[in-house]
Amino acid sequence: MNKLVIDVTSEKIFLMIISKDDIYNITKENTKINYEKLTLIINNFLNSNNLEIRDISTIYVNRGPGSFAGIRNSLSIVKAFNVSKKIDYYCFSFEDFRGEIDIKYENIPNLCDKFKIKKNLINPIYLS
Repeated sequence: MNKLVIDVTSEKIFLMIISKDDIYNITKENTKINYEKLTLIINNFLNSNNLEIRDISTIYVNRGPGSFAGIRNSLSIVKAFNVSKKIDYYCFSFEDFRGEIDIKYENIPNLCDKFKIKKNLINPIYLS
């Protein structure tokens, strides 16, 4: 199955699909309007790669540190996918992977396994 990485903690909204054979990604401006349209952005991104949300087996979402509104919105959307579509998720922070030299988004699933990030647990880190 396919994995979806969501990161809205910085200046750009970043989405990545990791499939068995390919990796796809996009970035969008991280604005209040795009926060409100995040589900549409995700849906359009999936559709542009001939996928639907039901084709996603696991979601990896950056829990911060970063923008309060972006983190809150992305975590809410991921939780909704979990409840409505039974899609498991992992909330990671790049701080979780201390000691790793070259952290890339495509390695997030393996890093979550390596560092034993717990499934379906939300623990956001907001910037003050």
